[in-house]
Amino acid sequence: MVVYSIGFGLCDIGFAYTINTKLKSDIVGSGKSGNIKDPEADKKKISQDDKAKAIKEKERMLASKKKMIEGVKGIVRFAETDLDGTKKLANALLKVKGVGWATALAFTNAAGIDRNALAGTLTDEQLAKLEQVVLNPTNFGIPAHLLDRRADPVEGGAKHIVSSVLAITKKTDTDSMKKIHSYKGVRHELGLPVRGQRTRTSFRTGMVVGVQKAKLGAAAKPAVPGAAPGAPAAPGAPATPAPAAGAKLGAPAAGAKPAAAPAPAAPKKEENKK
Repeated sequence: MVVYSIGFGLCDIGFAYTINTKLKSDIVGSGKSGNIKDPEADKKKISQDDKAKAIKEKERMLASKKKMIEGVKGIVRFAETDLDGTKKLANALLKVKGVGWATALAFTNAAGIDRNALAGTLTDEQLAKLEQVVLNPTNFGIPAHLLDRRADPVEGGAKHIVSSVLAITKKTDTDSMKKIHSYKGVRHELGLPVRGQRTRTSFRTGMVVGVQKAKLGAAAKPAVPGAAPGAPAAPGAPATPAPAAGAKLGAPAAGAKPAAAPAPAAPKKEENKK
């Protein structure tokens, strides 16, 4: 039984070996590797294809952007500020001091210019009209609640201040408040917050933060009995002998005369009552 089992096992091994070698020879002979699919190889191939597509798309976008930027001014001078000509008009106006997003949209609408147009494509006439809108917004129907100077104390009325005039106006207002010694002016002079903020934890600049403990010096022992602590002995005075052991402080020495009793104080004269 043992011999027959060994023989059948060897036959099975040989049959399996022949089938495996035949399959390999068929695959190699055909020259086609796609008969057996490798998932990792497919993933690598797909990732490489995606990268190639992304690179081509980026090159196409750069080429279209270069074509679009041709003939566009790189820097546009507007309201004493250099604007980026490659940006959209509404975004480019944000670089001007005193112009925010809401006012930029209002200015472009009042001037009749597309806010999505590139700033470098505007003509000189369009820039001049837009500057007039920024300097005199009330003449073009812009509401007063969008302006930064609604009640001017000198000229009166509402207006919008931009660029360097804004910094000069702020400094003038601060100086005038300091000159009349108003509450806000005094706070400006002291460098403290003006609008009622707390100063316990905020605006603590220019001072030492924390608590400093005072250094206490060691109290010196008095050189003369009855003298104040730390008082030095008089120069040339004889040294006071130390009291004997067990003797009471302040008791007279043996053989010494007792000190004279102090004189009684003179009675005060009572003032005559009226």
